[in-house]
Amino acid sequence: MLYKAEYNQLDDNELIRRYCEEGNPNYLGILFKRYSHLVLGLCIKYLKNEDEAQDLVMNIFEKLTADLKKHKIEFFKSWLYTYSKNMCLMELRKKQSQLKKDIELQDNKVLFMDSGSDLHLNSNDEKENTISQLETALGTLSKEQKQCIILFYYKNKSYNEIVDITGFNANEVKSYIQNGKRNLKNKITELQNGQ
Repeated sequence: MLYKAEYNQLDDNELIRRYCEEGNPNYLGILFKRYSHLVLGLCIKYLKNEDEAQDLVMNIFEKLTADLKKHKIEFFKSWLYTYSKNMCLMELRKKQSQLKKDIELQDNKVLFMDSGSDLHLNSNDEKENTISQLETALGTLSKEQKQCIILFYYKNKSYNEIVDITGFNANEVKSYIQNGKRNLKNKITELQNGQ
């Protein structure tokens, strides 16, 4: 067992050196144990939630097992602080991105077919007919509108993700989705009325 007093006396750099050479995770365990309370405090400061902070501390430890071997570290404590801070910021960005996505979905909750009759289809024939009408209507959209509608409604992508995927700017994406939705509704109404 590595938790003998002699191993606890090793300085940070020696523990890192031994971990990198031998690959024994116990060296990393001793090292991380020295600073885990500081990492936890930092995570709580950023995430404002103790449970989420504890989960992130575990993720940081897991990532360290690989990342520690990739970097030349002279002052582990300050390096770990920066490393942990970056992980906190990444976690916050991920949460913010998910929140934006949730808000966009909430704002666009109304499906392209607003009429109540389409929402309560009674038979498989009616469902198949509606799906067929939707596919036909999608085929009438411009390439840009169709791409944005499919990414937003079928693949649950946010506006920002669609901007990244398509290269359109945010106003174009919004416009293609709104106009595409309106065009779909009009075309489906035409198809339902046999025009």
